[in-house]
Amino acid sequence: MAELNTGDGGGKKGGKVRAKKANAKVDLTAMVDLAFLLITFFMLTTTLSKPQSMNLGLPDKDPSKDNVDMKVDENRTMTIMLGADNKLVYYVGLLATPIAGPKELPYGKDGIRKEILSRKKSVLEYTGNKDKGMIVIIKPSKKANYRNVIDILDEMAISDVPTYTIVNDFSPEEQKLLEGKQE
Repeated sequence: MAELNTGDGGGKKGGKVRAKKANAKVDLTAMVDLAFLLITFFMLTTTLSKPQSMNLGLPDKDPSKDNVDMKVDENRTMTIMLGADNKLVYYVGLLATPIAGPKELPYGKDGIRKEILSRKKSVLEYTGNKDKGMIVIIKPSKKANYRNVIDILDEMAISDVPTYTIVNDFSPEEQKLLEGKQE
């Protein structure tokens, strides 16, 4: 039981001897119970900060549906390849006949973001329709680190690219390009 003892001072004052008074006791059991009830209540009713995450549209896992390949205008596509040691290489169109690139760029606003925004603007001028915007294909290699993938996904969100996909399929030419071997 929790209680608060109040003492009488314990010493003589002025030489008179007074009758000893009983110590006043305050029972704090109810106060302790109330404190624990309040702590429990607030722990159960408050929401903790929710983790911020990106919404990713993942394909269906139903193998019975036919996968139909779609033809996409090569002027609308940009391929970004992520390699080891924070390496980023991009090209626009097909690798055999690229419209722009292949070129190595740094991450950030003066690197890939600047290129994405300028390419997005040129695709909008080309199509004349904001519904047919730029399509970005992100290809992280096995040597790319997780942070680089998150950084490029952040760039997609910042640049407001409507359509992008992550693909782990590399052609031999793309692998050579990413490793820095030119023919």
